[in-house]
Amino acid sequence: MDFLTKKSYELRKDILEMMYKSKAGHVGGDLSVIDILTTLYYDTMNVGPDNFTDPNRDRFLLSKGHCADALFVVLGDKGFFDKQEAIDTFSQYNSKFIGHPNTEVNGIEINSGSLGHGLSIGVGMALAAKMDDRDYRTYVVMGDGEMAEGSIYEAMMAASQYKLDNLCATIDLNGLQISGTTDEVMSTSSLADKFKSFGWNVIEVMDGNNCSQLAEAYNDAKSYKGKPTCVIAHTVKGKGVSFMENEKAWHHGLVTKELYEKGLKDIEEVLRNE
Repeated sequence: MDFLTKKSYELRKDILEMMYKSKAGHVGGDLSVIDILTTLYYDTMNVGPDNFTDPNRDRFLLSKGHCADALFVVLGDKGFFDKQEAIDTFSQYNSKFIGHPNTEVNGIEINSGSLGHGLSIGVGMALAAKMDDRDYRTYVVMGDGEMAEGSIYEAMMAASQYKLDNLCATIDLNGLQISGTTDEVMSTSSLADKFKSFGWNVIEVMDGNNCSQLAEAYNDAKSYKGKPTCVIAHTVKGKGVSFMENEKAWHHGLVTKELYEKGLKDIEEVLRNE
């Protein structure tokens, strides 16, 4: 098993522990997006606890902020703060590790979670880099359900207008949201065609839970000039835990002790077999 894949499955165990202890969180989306976050933080982006105040660091925005739990375990694992504190206190009284990203937590650029805002803020950050003649890149991760928000399309137009080739958006395309499939709730049809029509470079990753494919996509995005890039990652909600995969009920499900132990066995089996 390559480093990134192993890391993503180890972090899945942290996510399950956090969800079990807190009786909160969005475990299905966490498990679909964790490979994206792992690849970005461990392979792609120039950002870490040692350079987080450096104006030339890369910027990361989790627009689908309800999956902050996954981001917290990644940031903790990277050394931005004590990971076990985040796992033990997530969503507890007086904890800074609440259900959405917030700037009280080291490593978080913006408060997010009101869906549809992340890409607009990312456009501003990428444009600022151009205006200040800085070479940092801005990365935004969105959910496919979030693509029903109109503000995203304004941001798509602006990014293309200003040729923000230092901006990379990722869509965690797992096909499910809180009340059903994205096609049932608000079909967005072909997102690749939409982004292309708005003047973006588009890279589709057909296995969006494959860290190697994601790393290749982000490397290609760095070298593409003249247009912003959207990486469309076809993921599986609940990936890595058999009874959670492709189940809309796990958008926001309760992880009992029995389910926690069952989920750990699934993840550990993958780690052993690979």
